[in-house]
Amino acid sequence: MGFTIGGIRDMRSTTRRRTRSSESTAVAEYTGLWGWDVVPGARALRGGNGRTECSCGAPGCPAPGAHPLEFARELPAGATLEEAAAAWARTPGAAVLLPVGRSFDILEVLEAAGRSALVRLERMGLPLGPVAATPTGRALFFVAPGAAAGLPGLLYRMGWDDAALDLGCLGPGDYITAPPCDLGGLGPMRWLRPPTLEAAGRPPQARLLLGTLAYVCHRSAHQGGRRSGA
Repeated sequence: MGFTIGGIRDMRSTTRRRTRSSESTAVAEYTGLWGWDVVPGARALRGGNGRTECSCGAPGCPAPGAHPLEFARELPAGATLEEAAAAWARTPGAAVLLPVGRSFDILEVLEAAGRSALVRLERMGLPLGPVAATPTGRALFFVAPGAAAGLPGLLYRMGWDDAALDLGCLGPGDYITAPPCDLGGLGPMRWLRPPTLEAAGRPPQARLLLGTLAYVCHRSAHQGGRRSGA
């Protein structure tokens, strides 16, 4: 894919000397090491009235700092550090967005439920992909593409279709902000389980994780209801 782990480390150690932005170095890691497409995204700005505004300049932007820049060019998987630096020189300060529905789809749950599920899944020895956390308290599980389209059927076959689950799915047409970029002025994205060479290109099928995620979400909702009714 263009880089080795040692090469990425060397890039990080010489970033300041080469005067390349931290964003372009991160982009090169995502494209060159993990094999993901990357899109320059808008960033959130603090307006004079204290409200969050968007660098896209659109009045009343519905997703300030959390959408692709219309005029920016997508950087495909395999792009080099030089290509990443050139792209971010044209859009300095742009957020790093990852298109969903290509190399991966996303299953999202509350972060507390996601952390609990992650422990259970690791104990069971099930294959896992990267897991990210948002500053809004959500956990994002990377799974194989096609999960968004197949989720209703999977929930039905597993008997969870009638349950009220705080479990969502992102697929083609969606984007996530890549750690450690800021998400809409709310704070940085974080990794709960960082990408690895093995898992980044081959995330697990959603069906392998869905039962545990659904169970933990259901239990969390049940416990929350009992506490609120106490």
